[in-house]
Amino acid sequence: MRTLVVVRSLKMGGMERVAVNLADSLAANDHETHMVIWRGRDQVLEPQDASVQQHIVPIQQRVQRSVSGALTTLASRLVLNPVIRRSNFVWVGKAGGEEFAAWLEGFEQKHGKVDRIIFRGLGTFEQVWGFKDSRARYVLENRVNFSGPQWKQRMFARCLLEDKHLVAVSEDVAQGARDIARQHGVTPAHIETIVNACPITRIRKQAAMDEPDIPAEPFILNVARLVPQKDHALLLEAYALANPKEPLVIVGAGNCREALEVQAERLGIAERVIFAGQRDNPYAWMRAAKLFVLSSRVEGMGIVLMEALACGTPVVSVDCRGGIREILKGELEHAIAPHSAEGLARRMNELLAEEGYPVREEWLADFCPHTMVERFLAEPATNDPWDEAREQSPDAAGQPHSRAARG
Repeated sequence: MRTLVVVRSLKMGGMERVAVNLADSLAANDHETHMVIWRGRDQVLEPQDASVQQHIVPIQQRVQRSVSGALTTLASRLVLNPVIRRSNFVWVGKAGGEEFAAWLEGFEQKHGKVDRIIFRGLGTFEQVWGFKDSRARYVLENRVNFSGPQWKQRMFARCLLEDKHLVAVSEDVAQGARDIARQHGVTPAHIETIVNACPITRIRKQAAMDEPDIPAEPFILNVARLVPQKDHALLLEAYALANPKEPLVIVGAGNCREALEVQAERLGIAERVIFAGQRDNPYAWMRAAKLFVLSSRVEGMGIVLMEALACGTPVVSVDCRGGIREILKGELEHAIAPHSAEGLARRMNELLAEEGYPVREEWLADFCPHTMVERFLAEPATNDPWDEAREQSPDAAGQPHSRAARG
């Protein structure tokens, strides 16, 4: 099959890594695969499979070059977005959808008809929400969270969710989409859960590479962007309470770094916390670590936990909302800590005292890339619980939903 994987950028981040993983997995299963990227600057990640073709489609610039798109962009910047905050995508995204449809027409004239189009992340497809095509799948990496008055939330939901085939990376994310749809009387075409795959073979190959600056002594590791969602403030507080002999290494970049460095000084742990910055190969750091720690407030899937396990490193995570329990299940439930500095500190110390635990191969089986590829390329199941519930529940006007009513 001929497939497109569409992503906003290829900077270093969890969502971007799984987009690349998906493209590589499609190519490894003998599907002609193309990556479409809205922004070519700051590109760090690259597909490992040489057959994956990349296309930079600067969708915002394409919109601004058209007469109607330029007028819409100007009106949005000067009037609409200041009046209705964070609504720029509503006005520009319809034009973006038209521009993407035009680009796709030219692409298919050159390469042939596309079988599946996969948009990764809300920030990717909000720029082209006006694009409508039954071949498209829209991947939600985290719970949908609209703010503001109800009319504004309803407008956002109709743009981003209405009549779209939605794919959630965890059942919690899927349930969030169902809740938002019901709350605002929006009717997605389909909602299903497809967990992110973990390319174990490639991760282990990269993990075996030599990398500079990795500490020689045992250390505790966190790999995440330095943003509020990842809650490194909680991690630093827990580390200070645990007071282990192992240093804490934080791999990642972000605008919270300065505040975190100040916090480490205040907690008296600055000399034992290493801010290693962004690294092209975090897997070598994972393999070398004694324990991997996740402290996020919310995780759509938390695939970084599976990546650390693939490197043979024990993990511990706070019990946050999202998909971490789809990874840390069965025997791995003991790796979940209460969502507090005290709870995380206690569980870190317990695992460090036990010298971690051996990682079992069967824990990784549910995240096979081949399974993910098959599900993305298959047509939606007809017995989707969302479809059944939607048929029976009233919409915003008090009428039962029906496929015929959707036209």
